[in-house]
Amino acid sequence: MHKPSTLHYKIAEVAPYINWLYFFHAWNFPARFAAIANIHGCDSCRANWLASFPEEERAKAAEAMQLHKEAMRMLAALDAQGYKTHVRFGLFDCNSDSEDVMIHHSSFVTHHSSSVTRHSSLSFLRQQEPPFLCLADFIRPVNAEGQRDCIGIFAACADEGIEQLYADGTPAADAYKHLLCQTLADRLAEAAIERAHEAIRKFYWGYAPDEQLSIADLHAERFQGIRPAVGYPSLPDQSLNFDLDRLIDFSSIGIRLTEHGAMQPHASVSGLMISHPQARYFSIGHIGDDQFLDYAQRKGRSTEALRPYLSTLLAVTHTAG
Repeated sequence: MHKPSTLHYKIAEVAPYINWLYFFHAWNFPARFAAIANIHGCDSCRANWLASFPEEERAKAAEAMQLHKEAMRMLAALDAQGYKTHVRFGLFDCNSDSEDVMIHHSSFVTHHSSSVTRHSSLSFLRQQEPPFLCLADFIRPVNAEGQRDCIGIFAACADEGIEQLYADGTPAADAYKHLLCQTLADRLAEAAIERAHEAIRKFYWGYAPDEQLSIADLHAERFQGIRPAVGYPSLPDQSLNFDLDRLIDFSSIGIRLTEHGAMQPHASVSGLMISHPQARYFSIGHIGDDQFLDYAQRKGRSTEALRPYLSTLLAVTHTAG
């Protein structure tokens, strides 16, 4: 087990890892306009890029070009002001047991010079339609000749102050710049875990020490393993944040959880790192009464307490109340 660790990155250190596709999506630009981020900054290259669009799209392309230029200026300003991004991660010995992953904790008892293994568990959902996948399927099972696997847990955020810049009521209030900072903060949090995950695969966990991937390769997720985030289709239950927080302590990088498991600052992301070469993303989809009850029992929660977290998955078989 790797003791939970913290990484801090300057804005300039994670900016190259930003996935501009999602930045432009937040500004309602079609994906093709995000390619401006890959264009050399000289006037000739930018002019050629603009000319590559049909005449009716050039005005929109020019808007995208200007937005990217202003975003890069803002990133430089944020870096100069000392804002940073932060990553907290832990690597834990584990084994799967059906749809649960058992986390092994070793505590050393000094007066006996021995160790005691404690366990906690993370519970997951399984697809109710083919291919019936569950994230626990990509973890070595508990009866695998006594061999253990490893699972990574992470949380990442950008400094909360970035989201508050240029907000109403401040001396430098500016609605456009405020929105620009907010959308950049989201991308910086994602970029921070992208960079950290690369280092974890190659050095801290070390299961891919010879990995040589470009930023485009990283964005296309051509690395070994997966990094499912809480709230996304493979991990739809936001209450999982409470379990992950207990294991790695989100507060050590300034992340707070609301009573519903949402993270603050808003520019935060959390989830798992799984190394299995065949691991892949999938959507849980709708679940039935039987799985909902089983999941609640495994988590030690009542169905009433869990219902709000899984309401969209239960829509087919459950009504409110």
